[in-house]
Amino acid sequence: MIASDRRWSFHSPAPSRALEELRGVAGSDLPNEYYNLLAFSKGGEGPLSIEPGYFALDTAEDAASNKRQRTFEEFFPGFFVFGGNGGGELIAFDLRDAKPWPIVMIDMTNIDLDESVVKIADNFPVFLEAVGLD
Repeated sequence: MIASDRRWSFHSPAPSRALEELRGVAGSDLPNEYYNLLAFSKGGEGPLSIEPGYFALDTAEDAASNKRQRTFEEFFPGFFVFGGNGGGELIAFDLRDAKPWPIVMIDMTNIDLDESVVKIADNFPVFLEAVGLD
């Protein structure tokens, strides 16, 4: 999933039950590449060659919990958050747009979506090309 020549802190694969739970609560037909990444590395982190420069992948359990608890819905509706940069930016699918959903960076300190949401990749496969690279 992530090439061995990339810098990525691997975690063990996500258990199949966690992936099934996530599919059940996601409420959207998220790309298979996203689930494949979690099946490859349940969580993990490393450099990102696009903004915001670093990517920490949420575990399947954390992503499901955030969705179930509607953690980001009040201030950031229309997004499925699957990670961040560890410094105030979320990384999410922009479900407000058409498939394939663009990947965006959201500044958590600014609830004005016109100002805080920045598209960083046209879709998840393009985003994956930037994972593990400086």
